[in-house]
Amino acid sequence: MTTETYDSVWDALSDTAEEAANLKARSALLYEIRKAVLKWELPQEEAAKRLGLTRPRANDLLRGKLAKFSLDALVNIAAAAARHRDPGEGRGVASACMFGF
Repeated sequence: MTTETYDSVWDALSDTAEEAANLKARSALLYEIRKAVLKWELPQEEAAKRLGLTRPRANDLLRGKLAKFSLDALVNIAAAAARHRDPGEGRGVASACMFGF
């Protein structure tokens, strides 16, 4: 029996390098957005408004439901989150938007 090894879980789950890259980018963006939103310490309803989402959609985001978000949607959400960051917070989501994970 042979054992395959992969560089990441996304490589193991994907059929192509492109698909793995998409999953890696989406998961990194979702992670950064989630971190930023949790720092706000707001109710989901208010966080959803800041992000331009419905509360159920924000709930999916905060629960890490990656399959429910395209890369394009996550970039738009990250841009909305970056507009609402605290000035002293650093780049965070803004840098994730520019793929400076």
